[in-house]
Amino acid sequence: MPTYTRKAALLALSVASVATALTGATAPLARAAPGAAPSLEWRPCAKPGGPAAQECAELPVPLDYAEPDGPRITLAVSRLRSDRPAARRGTLLVIPGGPGGSGVQRLTQKGNALSRELAGAYDIVALDPRGIGGSTKASCGLDPADRQMVTLRSWAGPDGETDENAARARRVADACARNGGPVLRGFTTANEVRDIDRFRQALGERKLSAWGVSYGTYVGAVYAQTYPQRTDRWVLDSSGDPDPRRLARGWLANMSRAADDRFPDFAAWAADPARDAEGLRLAEHPSQIRPLVLDLAARLDRERKESDVPGTPLTGNLLRQALQNALYGDALFPGLARLVRAAQDPAARPTLPPELAQPLPDTDAAVTVGVICNDVRWPQGAAGYAEAVAADRAAHPLTAGMPANVTPCSFWKDRPREEPTRITDRGPSNILMIQNLRDPSTPYFGAQNMRRALGDRARLVTVDHGGHGVYLGNGNACGDRAVTRYLTTGSRPRQDTYCAP
Repeated sequence: MPTYTRKAALLALSVASVATALTGATAPLARAAPGAAPSLEWRPCAKPGGPAAQECAELPVPLDYAEPDGPRITLAVSRLRSDRPAARRGTLLVIPGGPGGSGVQRLTQKGNALSRELAGAYDIVALDPRGIGGSTKASCGLDPADRQMVTLRSWAGPDGETDENAARARRVADACARNGGPVLRGFTTANEVRDIDRFRQALGERKLSAWGVSYGTYVGAVYAQTYPQRTDRWVLDSSGDPDPRRLARGWLANMSRAADDRFPDFAAWAADPARDAEGLRLAEHPSQIRPLVLDLAARLDRERKESDVPGTPLTGNLLRQALQNALYGDALFPGLARLVRAAQDPAARPTLPPELAQPLPDTDAAVTVGVICNDVRWPQGAAGYAEAVAADRAAHPLTAGMPANVTPCSFWKDRPREEPTRITDRGPSNILMIQNLRDPSTPYFGAQNMRRALGDRARLVTVDHGGHGVYLGNGNACGDRAVTRYLTTGSRPRQDTYCAP
């Protein structure tokens, strides 16, 4: 992954959307209100470490596109203008992951690198989706204990018990129904797609190019399905399975096998003799790392260990979540190894990773839960989850049944207002997919389903690497070149291709 965030990892991806009958989708997309596009008043907004020329503005959009003249909300938008106007060929939209990722923050993080790679070919823009960053927010009013990542993710009890998970899921759903209001109900992939097109109009662009990552690949795919003639050069980086029957719930379930596929990379790293000098070598052979971690988590299930955060001990599930987080990128392996070392030391007080030490802000938790529950209808109630968790724990001990467990969506009060979009091969052949072979969040086998759905519209660049996020994220020069070449020259591989480690 480029840079791990709590929000991006909470539910991997989740989606649903809408599209027109013309593009083969199942429900029509509400169009923007008639009249002039909204104007944008840009101002400087550079942040430390980000592009010095970054600008920000506010974009008004309808709260409900079915009522285009009704209440408005505001989205934070940002841009980095081309520093070589003679080379400029268009506008590139950065679509963040999540749900819960900030496009404005993503532009701050990646703007300088993108500018170097793209050599002035684009104005680079982004928006904060509803509920995120500087955009209009909603609150569920959740207790702090229900906003911890290790509780928003439904990790089962030490022996696979799910009663507490079900009670919490119901409590979260009830609180969101009481407190979220129309703003929370508007947190959907469908509305993000509409908002992007409103942003396009405000920019005065006939077409957009895009780079979407993780959940942003589904947002990007839905936009390309809904507005195919408004897409220029389209990059989907780390895609999930777009099958409408598998949205959200299925993507979460995929994380069990995905963790198994990715873990050997950590095991090889943690057993490498090079770790001796760092004091982080956990075993002499990679085959010993998996049982070591599983045994340690089981012991912490039975006896929690006091951490550096008062009132937040290191538990088996917190260790499992730390493992899941660390699989997102090789740069996170040392932190996980240090946590394991401290957990093994009777005299040590482990330092918790920052993303696990504190609860999410309530507004972040609301949008993370809200999008996946508003997008698609999940099986209702708690029936069947205990059996599913037991089976998943047996097959995939590293994730201990979490990806198969109950979520607040099983108790959500509002039915989805629109059916998910079916991604098809109808549309311009202008999509480049790029994917790591061993992705712990959007696994390769799910991305292959996106590839099949798009047909001749897409080409796939497979990178023999582990982690979540590829372009400008893992140092694979072959993968980076493929994306940069396409965005700057329009040249894609003639067929699907492979990048060696």
